[in-house]
Amino acid sequence: MTNATATPSERLLTRENCAITFIDHQPEMVLGVNTIETGALQNNVGGLAKTADVYDIPVVLSTIGREHNGPLFEEIRDVLSDETVIDRTSMNSWENEAYVEAVEATGRDRLVMAGLWTEVCVCFAALSALDAGYDVYVVADACGGRTAADHEHALERMVNAGATPVTWAQVLYEIQRDWADDGAREAHQISIDHAGDFGMAVQYGDFLEE
Repeated sequence: MTNATATPSERLLTRENCAITFIDHQPEMVLGVNTIETGALQNNVGGLAKTADVYDIPVVLSTIGREHNGPLFEEIRDVLSDETVIDRTSMNSWENEAYVEAVEATGRDRLVMAGLWTEVCVCFAALSALDAGYDVYVVADACGGRTAADHEHALERMVNAGATPVTWAQVLYEIQRDWADDGAREAHQISIDHAGDFGMAVQYGDFLEE
């Protein structure tokens, strides 16, 4: 403790050290989700997508059977419209060569993962990414499972394997961290749009007023 300095932990996410992947946030996939209300899921995914956009964080987007299951949520497409979407047949995106190449092309060693379903496409990819040497952060409230048991045990399995559970808002505030840094106004706008009561407080506060 005598050597402590005002230096952030190296364990924290930054705009320079992570990439974000969205896996199978599609209309047909959401029909099987019973652990989070659809509107809440879309809200959380939208907040995470805007976080990636505001801080210029590399993203990897993927669908499974897009012709049958539909496109990614509008909340992703509208914000990350210039990004390529990798369509797969494999439930484990890490078994798709184009997906793995896209993750490697980001040059980042920390992978923030969100998707449907928690117990299948997220869990399988997270375990595979961990084995490949990535630090994995699973955005629990931007994922959803068929049942509470499916979701919770999948998270437990991933955590036991070395993944770190986070929420979409935690990712946003962890990356921003200092309200005097660039991105503060954008972070507040994301909060207003997606962070519920806190967003309301931000909207009517004057924290960042000139």
